[in-house]
Amino acid sequence: MSKKPGRRLLGQNRMLWLLDALERDPGRDQLIDALGARVRALPLGRVRDVLHGTWLGHPVHPMAIHLPIGSWMSAAVLDLKPGRSRQADLLVALGLTGAVPAAVSGLVDWAELRREQQRVGLVHAAANTAAVGLYGASLVLRLTGRGGKGRVLGYLGLTAVGAGGLLGGHLAYRQAAGVNHAEEVPHVVRDGWHRVGGVDDFPAGEPVRCVVDDVPVLVVRETGGEVHALAERCSHLAGPLSEGTVADGCVRCPWHGSVFRLSDGWNVEGPATAPQPAFDTRVVDGHVEVRLPGDGVPDTVDGRATAGATPGTDGGRTS
Repeated sequence: MSKKPGRRLLGQNRMLWLLDALERDPGRDQLIDALGARVRALPLGRVRDVLHGTWLGHPVHPMAIHLPIGSWMSAAVLDLKPGRSRQADLLVALGLTGAVPAAVSGLVDWAELRREQQRVGLVHAAANTAAVGLYGASLVLRLTGRGGKGRVLGYLGLTAVGAGGLLGGHLAYRQAAGVNHAEEVPHVVRDGWHRVGGVDDFPAGEPVRCVVDDVPVLVVRETGGEVHALAERCSHLAGPLSEGTVADGCVRCPWHGSVFRLSDGWNVEGPATAPQPAFDTRVVDGHVEVRLPGDGVPDTVDGRATAGATPGTDGGRTS
């Protein structure tokens, strides 16, 4: 019996089915909890933010993996040519050295992911750990005169690296681990001022969630009357900042502890590596209005320019 046209195209990709099953499998959750707690408890201080990549604007791990992968791939090419064993040995050793910062930065990021992402990430880490073990054994064999067996283990290690890379790609592009979850905000909020509520709707020092063009917005009015507005979903993993805590001019995400400055959305503490989109704010006739900065729309109230208005008063911006 012949298959219906297009039936194959409508079927689920087997690889994606396996990866989806891996996301749903709770069999390793106890290990994930134990390992994640230990990583988060490490006394790394500000080094933790360095490993996350807050200074870089995106995670360090994807950049760090280029050294080991590039070195091992180059070694594999040299292993195909006779008389290149010393250069290949050096590249294998270089890759092992570069694997250390790549692994540490990846582990710190992994501890702050969602459960489904951690499940995939654990297998990703296992594949890469196997690769490091195979390359370590390969280097020992190479240095002790058993280069043939060392090359075999090197190619097995490269295969493990490929499997780990597949899982890493799934983490980044299917599960959105490490990406900026607030990037779309400036592209979906319309230009111009948007009224979000009366001044009395925003108790001083309390985070309040509003919605502008279906985009959640966090509004905080300080005791002195200054009003700040940020995208409400955390750039790290879309945590609800309106459920976080406000202190010292910053808001802390309740999910993973990222801290953002209210005045401009800057990420002063990770794991978030991208700042929160910040809005201009003003008070008009007792109502708070917000807009994206630099939207090109003149500041007006009832057709009158307000560029010179005093911040915190009707017609003036407070940010």
